[in-house]
Amino acid sequence: MSNKCVVFCVLLAGFCFISWKHSLIGVKDALKLAGRGFIFLGICTWLIYMFPRLKYFFFPVCQELPDSPLLESNRQKQEQVRRVQQHQHNDKTSDYAESVIKPRQNVLLQQRMERYHRMTGETWKLSQGFPVGGEEDQVCGDAGVDENPNQGARRRRKLLQTVTQDPVQQEVPKQKKVIVLPDEPSADTEGVVKIALRCPSGRTICRRFLKTWSSLLLLDWMMKAGYHPALYTLCTSYPRTVLIAAADVSLEEAGILTNTVLNVEEKEPSIT
Repeated sequence: MSNKCVVFCVLLAGFCFISWKHSLIGVKDALKLAGRGFIFLGICTWLIYMFPRLKYFFFPVCQELPDSPLLESNRQKQEQVRRVQQHQHNDKTSDYAESVIKPRQNVLLQQRMERYHRMTGETWKLSQGFPVGGEEDQVCGDAGVDENPNQGARRRRKLLQTVTQDPVQQEVPKQKKVIVLPDEPSADTEGVVKIALRCPSGRTICRRFLKTWSSLLLLDWMMKAGYHPALYTLCTSYPRTVLIAAADVSLEEAGILTNTVLNVEEKEPSIT
């Protein structure tokens, strides 16, 4: 841009010089003419600069006040509608959290607690327990008011003995046979597998078996460790499956082909 201005000034100066050489006016008249031209150019520039200001001074623009009653009412209506929509959205969010999210979280928490208690062998924590004195209060409320103190004391003493009796526990079958396991084969024997039992108490016991032996030997081994097959069962770690134990099923047919870890788990009570 600056190069173009310089070239334009040089051409204009050359044109003025050539015009002055071939004109009939003198140097004094040429200077007067140039001065008048500069004065005229300055006046035109000043008018162009002042024209918008003079226009705004003589013809002011009437702008609408921003705080007019109409705009204020529209703004209040918009705020009210926005507030109502936000309140409805908050109600929907809270209803969804109460009816969907919290029940799901409670179910997941209950499942995790049950899984944890079963893994640690503390399944007794999952039961509801027995209320203390519930039946006593009910029977005392049903007693007649016409009994004498001796009869009432005798009735309460019998009731207390009945309530404080130990709850009937599930009877564990007595061992009617002597468990004798075959001799443990050596590690270099063909078809031998090493099996580990992970007990609920945290103890782990290991022993070697032959894959051709009956799977009932695992139940005998578990009973010898102190866990009766009527109350406990054997399960694989991953994926969790209950081991099939029968007299005509060998360890290989039960799925034990390599060294395996089995979990001793409590059987779930049957619902009748």
